[in-house]
Amino acid sequence: MRRRAYAIIMACFFTVSIAYSIRYSYGMLLPEMLKDLNISKTQAGTIYAFYFVIYTVFTPVLGTLSDLFNYRLLLSLFTALLGFGALLMAFATGFAQAFLFFSLAGFGHAACWAPVASLVQKWVPDNKRGMALSFVTMGIGLGLPVWGTVLPMIVAATDWRAGWTALGFFGIGVALMNAVLIRNPTAPDAEQATAISKFRQILPIYKALMKQKPFWFIGTAYLLAGFNVLIPFTFLSVYATEDLGLDYAVATRFVGIIAFFGIAGQLVLGTLSDSLGRIRVLILCSLIMGSGCLGMIFLPSEWGLYVIAAFYGLGYGAIWPVYAAAASDFFRKDQTGSVVGLWTVYLGVGSIISPIICGWTIDQTGTYTLAFLMGLVSGILAALVLIRLLSSDCLQTSG
Repeated sequence: MRRRAYAIIMACFFTVSIAYSIRYSYGMLLPEMLKDLNISKTQAGTIYAFYFVIYTVFTPVLGTLSDLFNYRLLLSLFTALLGFGALLMAFATGFAQAFLFFSLAGFGHAACWAPVASLVQKWVPDNKRGMALSFVTMGIGLGLPVWGTVLPMIVAATDWRAGWTALGFFGIGVALMNAVLIRNPTAPDAEQATAISKFRQILPIYKALMKQKPFWFIGTAYLLAGFNVLIPFTFLSVYATEDLGLDYAVATRFVGIIAFFGIAGQLVLGTLSDSLGRIRVLILCSLIMGSGCLGMIFLPSEWGLYVIAAFYGLGYGAIWPVYAAAASDFFRKDQTGSVVGLWTVYLGVGSIISPIICGWTIDQTGTYTLAFLMGLVSGILAALVLIRLLSSDCLQTSG
């Protein structure tokens, strides 16, 4: 493998790491933001939801354009927008400004996964693609625990605004790293013509996919997974400080624990999906995440939440690579990019409605119980939807 490929993989590792760290640090900083900005849980959920609206709308577009555009410019520019949006959050004084600034961060994040995955695969040999992408994805599992440790220290020394400042400057630093390390793959005119031709075929491909039952079933389960994930990532830290009375530094660790044990989920359950089948493992992941949400309200103690966060992380970490792998199990390999792109829209819809609905129920009831119970329900529903594929004549096993 070429030396430049290692540099690109490293840049992509930090790009993914800071993108998801900014995305999920919102929930870690939210307990302090609520008091200072004087916003309700519904408003807090709406800010987070619109981040996902922007991310959902632009991710498929930027994923498609990544074959037609300058990777170096794309990843440098959008990572800088991500960092700048996070930096502006430090200057928010109310709901409207936080809404606008975090939406800008969501726009930047839209180019920090699909183009990254595409670029890495174009720079590494076929027999090392999985290894390279696995390393890049580990940036999420390692970045969140680091920020989960660092942010409480920053907030204790100063305030939550300094936390956003640190995240923002780190994001801008990664953008500069991308400008230095990333190089575009060579693309002859014939390849560019092919890319343009594929771009024109996107709508017909989408229409054909939507006629297939596995696409709808798995997409619906993916939507429910997105709904489930945003419950602990938005409100777990706030729940731990407000309802359980835990120290802020302790409350922010739970998100990092989920991410850290997500690495184990990727390695163990992701590997098992090769022999057990993707659908069976996705059903298991859905049940783990649903029961994890239940445990968060029925194990109301610091050590109880440590255990349940680790348990939840096993399912959380595995769903992303297993859903992606399922695309090539059920659909033609030359359509997997389109499949994953469309499924991202489903994921985004779940991610958009979850913090708004859950935030509203918390404001109305004054308790977090109903919100976390919806996590249980969404996990069970996802498993029931996926079970339909086990008895379907369209079920395929990988291998």
